[in-house]
Amino acid sequence: MIKEYQVAAGVMAFSTTRRGGVSQGNYGEFNINEYCGDFAEHVAENRKRLAAELGITTDHIIMPHQVHGVEVRNIAGEFLTMPENIRKMVLEGVDAVMTDQKGVCIGVSTADCIPVLLYDEEHHAVAAIHAGWRGTLARIVHKTIQEMAFTYHTAPKKLKAVIGPGISLDHFEVGDEVYEAFEQAAFPMEEIAEQRPNAAFSVDPAERERLAAEGNIVQPLKWHLNLPLCNRQILLHCGVAEENIQDCGICTFAHSDEYFSARKLGIESGRIYTGILLK
Repeated sequence: MIKEYQVAAGVMAFSTTRRGGVSQGNYGEFNINEYCGDFAEHVAENRKRLAAELGITTDHIIMPHQVHGVEVRNIAGEFLTMPENIRKMVLEGVDAVMTDQKGVCIGVSTADCIPVLLYDEEHHAVAAIHAGWRGTLARIVHKTIQEMAFTYHTAPKKLKAVIGPGISLDHFEVGDEVYEAFEQAAFPMEEIAEQRPNAAFSVDPAERERLAAEGNIVQPLKWHLNLPLCNRQILLHCGVAEENIQDCGICTFAHSDEYFSARKLGIESGRIYTGILLK
């Protein structure tokens, strides 16, 4: 059901796998995201199972409705007393959450995008960040660390970070416009990008010749981006110590049997929940 990360004694950090739930098809088995098209009753049952695994109630599992933006929301004590409809409004359009409340699991949903968890051991505060290519480009990890510093007086050098399952360089093929956007945003392209043969050229030779004859293959090489490395470099730039960054190294596309991958399974599929819980 979950893959745990060893962060510190006072915190539980994890990502859900596809095992141990009741969802079916491309949502199977373990999906707790209500925004991706799964049956509501399956999502509810899976949430109950996760809550039992974590030793908390389902209303203490916090999940924002993400929009590939950079909005960061602090989950304070009063949030837990809000009616469900108000809580949903507060979490609408949010791509990172943070809290210093014990017994509250905050997390983000991904299926190829990069989830990043942060733990401030000094002030006992945590954050969960959804960093797709747009969020990475906008440096949402940097913004979240700034918000933690403002709210909890977090010092980046005291942070521990986890980079969860996401798509790897090998499988994250992008268009020139995405490459150029990262280049214009001053990312070190020689470190985070590589040109690889167009995936269309991976088909058998006869099919490749047919596609070429029809004019459907116009670019033999495509750019690949290393999103996990991008976010590691952002963490380092913010002042997080290299020895405090843990990268799980799991490619969702390559391991779509165990972790959801939208590129492999399609958009109508489940989502990984990467969460962190203060004990």
